[in-house]
Amino acid sequence: MRAVLIKGGKGPVENLFIGNAPKPSPSAQQVLVKIKAFGLNRMDLSQREGHYPPPPGSSDILGVEFSGTVDELGSSVTEWKTGDEVLGLAGGGAYAEYIAVAKTHIWRKPTNLSWVEAASIPENWLTAFQAVSYEGGIQKGEVALVHAGASGVGVAANQLARFFGASRVFTTASSKEKLDWLLKIPEGPTDAINYKTENFAEIIKKETGGKGVNLIVDFVGKDHWEKNIDALSIDGRMILLAFLSGNDPKVNLGPLLYKRLRIQGSTLRSRSVDYQTGLIAAFRDKAFGSITGENGNGLLKSYIHAVYPWTKVQEAHKEMAANANSGKIILEVV
Repeated sequence: MRAVLIKGGKGPVENLFIGNAPKPSPSAQQVLVKIKAFGLNRMDLSQREGHYPPPPGSSDILGVEFSGTVDELGSSVTEWKTGDEVLGLAGGGAYAEYIAVAKTHIWRKPTNLSWVEAASIPENWLTAFQAVSYEGGIQKGEVALVHAGASGVGVAANQLARFFGASRVFTTASSKEKLDWLLKIPEGPTDAINYKTENFAEIIKKETGGKGVNLIVDFVGKDHWEKNIDALSIDGRMILLAFLSGNDPKVNLGPLLYKRLRIQGSTLRSRSVDYQTGLIAAFRDKAFGSITGENGNGLLKSYIHAVYPWTKVQEAHKEMAANANSGKIILEVV
């Protein structure tokens, strides 16, 4: 089969090329999916550069989310049939024509979602759901702060916080254009802050009468640490999904104790199959049915920044590396 490969196994974006790779065969509990489209995530850039190896047992090929049709069934699979239209999550292997994936890690593509829209959902929306609800436990009437608001996960997290009852959702981004775009999302953030020019902690404390936010979803790490701790309310919690600015902040343990804060790291790709299966089931039950494309009528909307043919995978990686996207970058297998 054809797949996006990396010359030398790792390297700069110029090392990406479409070549030949062995077509996977599904094990007893897997299905083989013929891929129509796949999503680009920041972890793909890290893996390409050699900084983020796939979990043990996963394909070395990039990509963790996709949409497509079931092409072959493992010997013990009875829930699916060939031709079923699905979207799904994997530990790797989505930058390819075919992927073998656990039968529990795909779900049916609604007819109101295009292949591109369907491919934009699994990794971003599951990660956001995990941070906001499954682990973060947002409650009706609470206040949330979502960093990297215009990223794929950020866009989803902002909406999910509102969806699960947050009375107010603050978000941060790096430009006026991104902030203006975020505020136009119908059920998106209520307040948008430029973290480069404004102190988000001071603004939040002023806007909340000194109380702060109950939940923070953070990807930034070191540069936001002190302001995050300052912005959290008594009994507040923070879900840390990445540390794009570094992982070694200067830590004052005092506020963690006297504000009774809970700081929790969270990953998705390296979780056990059982954990991922439970997360997927909860997401399907509580949120997935409310997601439509940008022009749909769902309470939750998936926003696509750009769609590339996979022959332009280098350009897509450059787009994400430049932090130019507001919403999801998708590639189509052509």
